[in-house]
Amino acid sequence: MARFGIFEADLEARELRKHGRRVRLQDQPFAILTVLLERPGVIVTREELREKLWPADTFVDFDHSLNTAINKIREVLGDSAASPRFVETVARRGYRFLAEVRSEPDVTASHLPMAEPSDIRPEVVVHRGMVRALFGLLQIMYLIFYVEALLHWHAVDRIELFNIGAPLVPIVVLVSAAIGIPLRFYLLSAVGFDHQQLGAKFQRIFLGVLLLDLLWAIAPFLIIEKIGFGPAFGSTAALLYVPFAERTLVRMAYMYPGLIVSKA
Repeated sequence: MARFGIFEADLEARELRKHGRRVRLQDQPFAILTVLLERPGVIVTREELREKLWPADTFVDFDHSLNTAINKIREVLGDSAASPRFVETVARRGYRFLAEVRSEPDVTASHLPMAEPSDIRPEVVVHRGMVRALFGLLQIMYLIFYVEALLHWHAVDRIELFNIGAPLVPIVVLVSAAIGIPLRFYLLSAVGFDHQQLGAKFQRIFLGVLLLDLLWAIAPFLIIEKIGFGPAFGSTAALLYVPFAERTLVRMAYMYPGLIVSKA
């Protein structure tokens, strides 16, 4: 197993993975990538690649085939010839792999201890598309809360909540909405564009998100006169759980340990 950046290449299974998820790379480009990974930082000449991967009795346009394969490797790795991070073209000589490569032995079943029947757990498969969609819907829900509160500003101004003076309630609503709206747009765009660092960034801002979400969890009590105490209490109880659900969804979508992630 060779690891570099956010990628890992299983040289035996001939599979390339990004963040643990398999990405498609045809046999010939993968074979070239394997040769480069075996000699990181060293120039691998075009002639060496020809001898290793193109038999002498093979009649193909070698230059065109090699260039096409290198381009496919760069496309999968998100690399470019102009500013390479992984595969560098050395003019008139060959190619060099630039990134640090960490080689790790594959863990096979023969090396694993026998598990007791009670230790066997069914696999949990996470469909990232669904998880990301749920996280995005939660952000939209909060945006609706904020917009509704601001659109009905005059009604909010007349509310007294838990015997708190009326002027304080709209101030809290205004300040928290001013913070929450850009935050929700950031999280919505990050999950929409599948920003790979969202998991780490969300973990750093989680305390602030938690405080903001807990504050807005009492939003149903702003309309208690319309919906009654029971529904307001039940809605608040459900909203208190939402920030923890958000954290779980982020971990599931962005490689929570122990989960098998599917792109479906």
